[in-house]
Order: sequence, then structure tokens, then C-alpha cells
Amino acid sequence: MHPARWSSMNAEEIVGTAGVARRAVSSAESERASRAWWDADADDYLDEHARDIGETAFVWCPENLREDDAQLLGAPDELRGKRVLEVGCGSAPCSRWLAAHGARPVGLDLSSSMLRHATAANRRAGIEVPLVQAGAEHLPFADASFDVACSAFGAIPFVAEPGLVMREVARVLRPGGRFVFAVNHPVRWVFPDDPGPAGLTVGQSYFDRTPYLEVDAHGAATYVEHHRTLGDRVRDVVGAGLVLEDLVEPEWPEGHERIWGQWSPLRGRLLPGTAIFVTRRP
Repeated sequence: MHPARWSSMNAEEIVGTAGVARRAVSSAESERASRAWWDADADDYLDEHARDIGETAFVWCPENLREDDAQLLGAPDELRGKRVLEVGCGSAPCSRWLAAHGARPVGLDLSSSMLRHATAANRRAGIEVPLVQAGAEHLPFADASFDVACSAFGAIPFVAEPGLVMREVARVLRPGGRFVFAVNHPVRWVFPDDPGPAGLTVGQSYFDRTPYLEVDAHGAATYVEHHRTLGDRVRDVVGAGLVLEDLVEPEWPEGHERIWGQWSPLRGRLLPGTAIFVTRRP
């Protein structure tokens, strides 16, 4: 497709989304769909959310919890000199924040378009962050090669085997290394993705793990988002040999009126939208 034509189309048109289906999706199909989707949607996503995530900021979630305040990865002086892996870095604002605080981050993402934006933002910020294109279920790094790992809504909701991601992160962490990751709060699965009153009505079972799946005219996945219950997430963490130290459910802050996708002040004041798991490799 000609690049000029690509730029005038939205992601659904580019990847050929024709409808929604209900079926299991393999890791390989999920990865293909996610790579194509985020390559197609990167420009629009960042146009819409640039002011939410910034270019050199570490924002954990739409509730606007920031690492400057939360210090879930440790105090700033504890990060200095640490080798940090960001899983699903997107345009890598979190990695640039880490580098600005003296850490040695590496940003990993599946999407070449997101990494293109990350490279451009590195130049604008004057901060050099190494970037690697790869999927989260098979990390291309040696055992015990990082001190810390993090993921702010990157990769984990979109993989078919999040337990494998946990095991891979545990593998590349050094003993004592911390892994903190933020995902959609599992309770949100039962509600429609609507920031208004319609998003407060239960529409499906919390225990239904069938992924949300968009498909093209041939039935191939164009977008996939996977669901794990809170118990599933804990079992994935523990099954990887990690220790769960904290589960943070950020509350909607007073005066925060920003709507971000399904997140809104209306919903945020009534139910959690984000779950942040703070874990450690023994």
C-alpha cells in the first residue's frame, strides 16, 4: 500500500477489520495481529494520547499515577546505574524517564512503528535508549541480565500466554530483581468499553476467558485482547517463581477529568480500572 494512502486510513481499515468473533487465539496469531495493529495504529494512538503519556514521563495508568510519586520501582537513587527492561515500551517515554534518572533502560516492543516513534522521541529529548523489536513471550536476552523490569500496559494484555511472559521476565532478572507491571483491572472485563453510563452495566461473565477478538473478512485476527482473572494473574506470577509483594489498585484522583478510552471520572470513582502487580525474583 502506498504510504500516502496508509496515512489517510484508520487502523481498522489498514488491517481489514470486518467484525468481531468468539474463539480461542494462539500465541502466534495474537502476535501477528498485535504487530500489524500497533504498526497501523501507532500514529493515531500517539496523536490522541501524547499529552497523557508525555515524552519523558513514567505514567503507570490512565488514573495518572506517576512513578515520581509512587516509586514502585524503588527510590530514584536506587535506580541509578541499574539495568532496566521495559516490556512493551511503545514510544518509550517510561524508558526515557528511567534514563533521565540514571538507570540504564532497554525498551522492547513488537511494533516497528512504535519503535520508530520511540527513536524520534529519543532524538528530540536528547536521551539515547536502546530499543529492541521482539515479542514478550520470548525475550531475546541472556539469563540474569537485568536488575529491574517494568511494563505499563505494554504487551501483557495482548499475549495468549501471559504466564510465559512472567517466566521469561523471571529468567532475565537477577536475583532480587523487581518486576512491576500494570494491566487493565480484571473486573473491567465484565463491562462494555464505554466511559459513560452504559459502561456501568455488566455485560459478560468475569470467568469467561475467551479473548476479545476482531477479525478480517477471512476470519483472521486483526486485534486481540486477552483476559485473566485476578487469581489467574497471581498464579502466573507465583508460577514463574516470582514473589508478589503488592497489588496496587489506583484510585481515581480528585480533579482528574481526563477521559482515556474506557477510563473516565464516572467509572473511576466507582470501580478500579488498573491493577499494578509489584513482584520480585527471590
